[in-house]
Amino acid sequence: MKNKIFILFLLSIILSGCVGVASKGIFGTGVSVAFDPRTVGTQVDDSIMQKNLSARIILMDKKYLLSVKTKVLDGRIFLTGKVDNPEEKLKLTKLAWETSGVRSVRNDIKIKENFNFQQSAKDILITSQLRSAMIFNKNIKATNYQIDTYKKKIYIYGIALTSDEKDLVISEAEEILDVESVIASIILVDDLRIQKD
Repeated sequence: MKNKIFILFLLSIILSGCVGVASKGIFGTGVSVAFDPRTVGTQVDDSIMQKNLSARIILMDKKYLLSVKTKVLDGRIFLTGKVDNPEEKLKLTKLAWETSGVRSVRNDIKIKENFNFQQSAKDILITSQLRSAMIFNKNIKATNYQIDTYKKKIYIYGIALTSDEKDLVISEAEEILDVESVIASIILVDDLRIQKD
């Protein structure tokens, strides 16, 4: 019982240090709310859902603090990271579906394999190349996207203002050298549950 109280206390300190999505923007630090096409109410709802899910995942097992990432966009939950076996992946998916207000769950968690420095370096390079290309492209709001690369596969999560922007982001990703595939979970502003007026 003391351990659970200590973990909850630790989580409250950690999570209180993480300012909500409403003031930090969708993915980056110091990003204005104006760049996020979701309403402030939706941003707050998503932030609460994300903190709730993150706390429940850590309570399940502390090792997930660093190995599993969550992102909530308009009630849609995205899971990434690495776990030891398929049973853990299934448990995390179930936990995400049990989150109050969830609309869908996308689980891109991978099963751990032996560490490969060369592959990890290549993945980091691919991610930084795509991030740079998106920043320099004036037709893309780069702050609205999160990029994860795993074994030369790019996972992109975010909100596009138009379908042209969505296509442009995917095109930029496909043009990067050595990329095997692009898995895009990009929501259009028109598909958001509640839109800005």
